[in-house]
Amino acid sequence: MAKNAKTTEVVVDEPQVIKNQPIVKKDPHPEDGWEIKDRQYFLVGQKTPLTYTLPSKHTQRYPLMYFDPITGIQKTIRFATNQASPFVEEQKGEVTLQHVTFLDGALVVPKHMQNLQKLLSLYHPGKDVRYTEWKPVEAAKDELVDLELEIIALNAARDIDTEHAEAILRVEQGSDVSSLTSKEIRRDVLLFAKGNPKLFIDLANDENVQLRNFGIKAREAGIIKLSQNQREFLWGSNDRKLLTIPYEENPYSALAAWFKTDEGVEIFKMIDKKLS
Repeated sequence: MAKNAKTTEVVVDEPQVIKNQPIVKKDPHPEDGWEIKDRQYFLVGQKTPLTYTLPSKHTQRYPLMYFDPITGIQKTIRFATNQASPFVEEQKGEVTLQHVTFLDGALVVPKHMQNLQKLLSLYHPGKDVRYTEWKPVEAAKDELVDLELEIIALNAARDIDTEHAEAILRVEQGSDVSSLTSKEIRRDVLLFAKGNPKLFIDLANDENVQLRNFGIKAREAGIIKLSQNQREFLWGSNDRKLLTIPYEENPYSALAAWFKTDEGVEIFKMIDKKLS
């Protein structure tokens, strides 16, 4: 190479390494998916007073605050008929306050009153505590679950044997069940399943229900008897003690549990022979 020859420096750019940026999840805004429509609200509980006034402005006695997860700020709320926002800090100029009153436990808010709807549906701390919003879809789901549970209970009640049905009814009707015919028992157990399907299913799956009924039938037949202080079960023929009932426990629940013990199983078999 010649002495005077010039060399050319080649600069190679290094590839840039792009680091994965952390994905920041943003909290959804409470009004995302908000639908403009008429809305109905109902007081929580069984009481339906003629009138009920819901606190609608912030006071020391009834603090009305909403924590905004987006800004991290506590916001004061109040219902002003001439303001679009339920937040005090966003309300401008003179405000016109108004009571929020439920009549006979209900309140209907038309779709043009968006300020009141949003206050009640999204921001008021009394929602689902003092009152709740009626949602047809959720109500339909609840009704569907109730209907399916009723069908299950009725099918079980139809197929259950008479003795088991008697044991279940005795929980509700007591000793009156003993005077019922088999057809009356079948009728009453179906009505019970229809009227209170959850309780019926719980009782149908509770083996102690049948054992309690077995004990009651044995007492009614005079095979065993319950002491006057309801602390002991005795043989009906000779007053020999069978079982001491634990303090504050139902006598027949204690007897049902005892029938599952080694000693109780043998007594159960003896009683069963006498009842047959």
